[in-house]
Order: sequence, then structure tokens, then C-alpha cells
Amino acid sequence: MPGFDPSNTFPLGDHPVKRLGYGAMQLAGPGVFGPPRDPAAALAVLREAVARGVDHIDTSDFYGPHVTNRLIREALAPYPKDLVIVTKIGARRGEDGSWLPAYSPEALKQAVHDNLRNLGLDVLDVVNLRIMFDTHGPAEGSIEAPLTVLAELQRQGLVRHIGLSNVTPTQVAEGRRMVRVVCVQNQYNLAHRSDDALIDALARDSIPYVPFFPLGGFTPLQSSNLSAVAQRLGATPMQVALAWLLQRAPNILLIPGTSSVAHLRENLAAGDLKLPADALQELEAMGRTTAHP
Repeated sequence: MPGFDPSNTFPLGDHPVKRLGYGAMQLAGPGVFGPPRDPAAALAVLREAVARGVDHIDTSDFYGPHVTNRLIREALAPYPKDLVIVTKIGARRGEDGSWLPAYSPEALKQAVHDNLRNLGLDVLDVVNLRIMFDTHGPAEGSIEAPLTVLAELQRQGLVRHIGLSNVTPTQVAEGRRMVRVVCVQNQYNLAHRSDDALIDALARDSIPYVPFFPLGGFTPLQSSNLSAVAQRLGATPMQVALAWLLQRAPNILLIPGTSSVAHLRENLAAGDLKLPADALQELEAMGRTTAHP
């Protein structure tokens, strides 16, 4: 299948998954709040993803809330045996759609049970603990208290594996002293390169790094340069951004999201795009302009 070289996999928990997955966040309504405008189209995207070989879907019960998980269950249950569904806890939605921390033991336990119920599962494959000390990005602070709660839910058999999201390298180290951390999910792309050292350190230990917002935070000049490279290669800017991430490190797993079947197919085709040396050099230079201000 185009974009899915069977050998291009990386371990996630106990299972090797293809490095191009799918992120379900955009299946909810505007602002990731409320139902989708077209529920049938959302179901079609999920079914198309799995039909094209996607075996890693990223979601959370606070998308909607409850919306994306219920769509995943409706579209895909009973689930293919090789499908790994990764969810996350640690946040909740305000009535106005705001993103709020949800770290109390009760909130974390409730979130796991909400994910189980809405996905229709007895155990969650991977649960990322999203750290919300700062809603704008990672911020230092001990994660021991919420991670202790999640570790207990793992011991109870409700969670197979634990990951971390929106974390600093210090928090990753703290988490790894407490539990087996099977993935780290942070913002990272050509324009936001602060996790370069963390990605390489995780790669040495065969731990997946899952970047989100592959085009987030680009300046107009960076967007223009990316578009120029994409045009030269006969690709879309998103395809080039995804291809660059795939070539950046072997432990990077991608979860591009979309609510369009056409865009899904375009994103998956990025797995076939091999960036030539001159394009890589140009893109690397673009990233260095903002990676370390």
C-alpha cells in the first residue's frame, strides 16, 4: 500500500506499528468541541485510515469531549487485532470549550473509565499522561503525583502501557524512574526544534517520539520556504513536513489528523516521499533560524 512499507515500523508498547498513523482530534467539532459537522464523513475517514493500513490511532476522551472515542467505536469496533489505540488523560474541557488541568486522583480515574466506556474496551493499549502545568507548552514541575495514580490503574489491569505528553526532558527522566514510558508526545516540527536532544536520547533507548502540530507555529517566511520546496518536489507542504519528520529520526511516529478522506490519502502518501539532499539542507536551515533563539 502506498505510504506503508511493512518494514518501516517501530515498537509502540508491545507492538510494532507503522510510522504513519492517524490523529483523531480533528474529527470533533470546531475547536475540538462538540460533534462534527458531518458525522458520516468522520466515520468514513476512520474506516479509510484502517483500510489503508493505519495501525496506530491517537485520541482522547476530552476531544469533544467524548466525541472522537465514540466515533472510533462506531466506525471500527470490533477492532482489528493489530490496531493500537493511544489515548490521553490529564485534561478536561470547560463549558466554554477551554482546556483545563484534571490531575486529581478522582479525575484521572474517571478519565480512564470514560475512555474505556466510550471506546468499548476492557483495557487501554497506551495512555499518555498529558501534563498541563502550562497550557501553552511544557513547564517544569514534578509529575510524581498524577503518574502514581496512572501507575496504579496500570497495576489494576485497566492500562497496558504508559506514555507522557507535553513534558520536559526532566519530567521524562522522572517518569522513567517510576514506570516504563513507552512513548513521548510533544510539539515538534521544522519550526519548533527544542526537543532535538530529547528525540535522539529516546531513539538510543528505542522509545517512540510522537510529534504533534507538524505545521504549527510557522512564520510566513518559513511557510513560504516550505511551500517552495514542496512545489519543486511536486508535493504538498504537509507531505514535505511529514516526510522530513520521518527522515529526522527512526523513532518518530506520526499522527497527522484530518477530517477529510482526500487529505488523509495525501498525508499517508508522505510515506513514499524521500527528500533529496538539497531539500533536506534547505529545510534544516529553515528550522535552525528558530530552533535556538
